[in-house]
Amino acid sequence: MTSKAAVPADSPRPVSDITGVGRFLFVASILVLCAWVLVPIYLLFVNTLSAPQEVTAFPKTGIPSFDLGSVQFFLGFAGVLGALWNSLLVALLTMALSIGIGAPAGYALSRFDFPGKSAFRMLVLMTRAFPLPLLALPIAVMFIRIGLDDTPVGLALVHTTLAIPFSVLITFSIFSGIPLELEEAAWTLGCNRLQAFHKVVLPLVLPGLTASAVFAFTISWNEVFAAAVLTVQNRTLPAFLLQSLSVSPMHLRFAGGAALVIPALVFIFAVRKYLFAMWGIANR
Repeated sequence: MTSKAAVPADSPRPVSDITGVGRFLFVASILVLCAWVLVPIYLLFVNTLSAPQEVTAFPKTGIPSFDLGSVQFFLGFAGVLGALWNSLLVALLTMALSIGIGAPAGYALSRFDFPGKSAFRMLVLMTRAFPLPLLALPIAVMFIRIGLDDTPVGLALVHTTLAIPFSVLITFSIFSGIPLELEEAAWTLGCNRLQAFHKVVLPLVLPGLTASAVFAFTISWNEVFAAAVLTVQNRTLPAFLLQSLSVSPMHLRFAGGAALVIPALVFIFAVRKYLFAMWGIANR
């Protein structure tokens, strides 16, 4: 009669057990990250779609009553509609300027070799290393002198400087994913560089340009520091909410937070296929 050999206590664990533990930790991490992002958004919408008296009531049910009293109070609050219009105008200007400046720079970085190319890419990224509070006072003084203080155009210029580094890097990666041979083939067929770009490159990079535009829009829509410093009468919604934070009721704050979150979510959802296509081009 044979007996089974005893397994040493310090023997390595089976590979299947290690794989199972790793899979569990991965799934748990994903769930925690999803909860970290989605739970605050859910609570924001629950309080936005609840009656004003339910916002401060306790205990919470966690289910909205779909009462639009908070939204109506928010829209009727003095100055809100003007702040919404200023936010939309500044965000659209920022989106157009960042694409108009960042896309040509990204194309030049991907198609041309010149001395200091790597250093230039690093400098573009390093512009984000300067804290905005450090630059706020000089910018405010300069804008007052040239007449751009308290204007949507002046604020859009500041937001554009915040978005351009990301626009340059995103469009650079997208243009780099398009083979140069495609443009060369168009040249041999009689197209000049502009025609080749318009007919061959532009349709392929449109998803990346859209993603860059969405990113610039989101940066401008949610930016608050520059808007609070550089504007007084023409405040954007984040600056307006910050200004009235100490005197506004709780349901106004939740409705204002929803107004800041909804456009970015809708915008990203509307262009999601372009974002996925951009990912495919970038990894092709």
